[in-house]
Amino acid sequence: MANKPSIPKGMRDFPQQDMAERNYIFDTIKSVFRSFGYAQIETPAMENLSTLLGKYGDEGDKLLFRVMNSGEKAAQAPEKGLRYDLTVPFARYVVQHQNEISFPFKRFQIQPVWRADRPQKGRYREFYQCDVDVIGSKSLLNELELVQIVDEVFGQMGIRVCIKINNRKILAGLAEVSGQPDRLVDITVAIDKIDKIGLDAVKEELAGKGLTEAAIAVIEPVLTLSGTTQEKLGKMRTLLAASEIGMKGLEEVGTLFSLIDGAGIRQQVELDLSLARGLNYYTGAIFEVKALDFAIGSICGGGRYDN
Repeated sequence: MANKPSIPKGMRDFPQQDMAERNYIFDTIKSVFRSFGYAQIETPAMENLSTLLGKYGDEGDKLLFRVMNSGEKAAQAPEKGLRYDLTVPFARYVVQHQNEISFPFKRFQIQPVWRADRPQKGRYREFYQCDVDVIGSKSLLNELELVQIVDEVFGQMGIRVCIKINNRKILAGLAEVSGQPDRLVDITVAIDKIDKIGLDAVKEELAGKGLTEAAIAVIEPVLTLSGTTQEKLGKMRTLLAASEIGMKGLEEVGTLFSLIDGAGIRQQVELDLSLARGLNYYTGAIFEVKALDFAIGSICGGGRYDN
């Protein structure tokens, strides 16, 4: 009896009903992106490894699918990889085509990405990302527009969400006042897991990375800070008073929340100081979107990445 055919772990087929439902979601997202003035582009599935490596931190680099040329010997190092996300290929696209682009450049992409992760419920090795970015502008109105896009997309689909916001400059300031300014990546990678592994496990990981008890004692209360946005900002201004970059982050967050308050956003918006977004390239505001009526993890995320 012939073996039953199969597909690689972490990959999926999409039957016709699933495709109909997915196309409805994609069509809704595309229409909202276009209504805010974003144009669609696509980039290839494979990028040069030199483009991809070093952008996602050590943990992200380990999850890159490396691609061998046909006929290459196993001893030869692959020079290409399947894209891990759509952000780094977009940055490469902008650099490569900068003389043909008018700035600010507003683009969206809806394409599959690949990660050599351990397959589990809700986590696949091939999945689609719906990316929207604006490049060539430092205005915080861009962050407001992204909040408005999230508000409109999930509003049209009838899904209640909470939009969580933080700023990487605040986290850099936290690393500074804890006496660990060079350990920002270790700190953000650890606290980015707080929803999955809990506070105690995050503290253990920080200690395992070499952070002192005194440094962890500075960081811990920030991760559990409660209250209104203004109360949180007030407490953080006291804590980060000695950090110029931390105070700049608090100023940016304060301005963004003022813009959001005046924009009539219908979805819930929250300042979450434990939000870290473990990827290395973020430099300013960071976002994460969580569904309020479904027991699933983050369904959307991103942030500002300058330079």
